[in-house]
Amino acid sequence: MKQMILRAHFDGEQILLDEPVKLEPNTPLRILVGGGEDTLDAEHEDWLRLSRQRLEAAYGENEPEYTLDMIKEPNPDYEGG
Repeated sequence: MKQMILRAHFDGEQILLDEPVKLEPNTPLRILVGGGEDTLDAEHEDWLRLSRQRLEAAYGENEPEYTLDMIKEPNPDYEGG
């Protein structure tokens, strides 16, 4: 089964899924407790920080500035400029 994220809540006695989904008996599950909006925002910030760190590692301080006249084969689908 492919991995997916399902929303659920605890009613005081059991965990209830917020949307219907077909699960086979004994399907392994991972549960993240307290995954509210604050957690999602923090996780998003973590991913942005990791992305920024990897980009900084990929390009050195003395990286040349690439100009449009250095392009050998333009991408016809690129709409920027």
